[in-house]
Amino acid sequence: MTLSRRGLSFWAQLVFTLLVCALLMAPVAMSMLAGVTANYFVGIKSGLTLRWVEEVWRLYADTIFLSLRIAFACLGCTLLLGVPAAYALARRQGAVARAVEELLMMPVAVPGLATALALIVTYGGVGDLRRSWLFILIGHVLFTLPFMVRAVLAVMTSIDLKTLEEGAASLGAGFARRFFSVVLPNCRSGILAGSLMVLTLSVGEFNLTWLLHTPMTKTLPVGLADSYASLRIEIGSAYTLVFFIMIVPSLILLQWLARHDRSAP
Repeated sequence: MTLSRRGLSFWAQLVFTLLVCALLMAPVAMSMLAGVTANYFVGIKSGLTLRWVEEVWRLYADTIFLSLRIAFACLGCTLLLGVPAAYALARRQGAVARAVEELLMMPVAVPGLATALALIVTYGGVGDLRRSWLFILIGHVLFTLPFMVRAVLAVMTSIDLKTLEEGAASLGAGFARRFFSVVLPNCRSGILAGSLMVLTLSVGEFNLTWLLHTPMTKTLPVGLADSYASLRIEIGSAYTLVFFIMIVPSLILLQWLARHDRSAP
């Protein structure tokens, strides 16, 4: 009886999970299908085609490459800033460190449009920065840095960092060697998790980017909104398909790296 009850509970949960997944994925699947349909209003019977994907690539290839450039530049900046910041917060527990940690989370709590407006008011008149993709990069770094810091800090606080460093120091390792050969290897999972979040958030960020972009610095989400607003729905849907083709493999790769890191001895 106990086994049958457990079996019934398992299958009920499985069916419920599959229904939720279907509910969430159905709109995405329909949108991508529209991107390879000759005529969305006629339906599948109009035939399948890659014409709209080719049109998206012709019109918006520059936005795709710009988004990738900003995302990887953002990842580099958050690694250079976020990992040392997490290390400093992990080493110095106390009220001041907690206050700094909460301040780092402010860009997440503040609406993206408000952050973008603040950047424009403060730095919009600095040379040609307003017309450069570096201006968008600054906004993305502000938005994604807290996620990197939190991911790395969570791992650093879960290990006995002080003991590890003291052991390395007793063997003659200097600060740089302790940091790069002891601290960083022990928080790889946090760095990978933070990297995953930074890349996905940067590539898909819209609210902040919408106000910071110029006609010459459109990113992928801005181009996607533009395609849905001003072109045929098939082109907008094909743009969605291109977005998934671009971002899903990188997410799978990063998740595989994270699992491989956890399973490594």
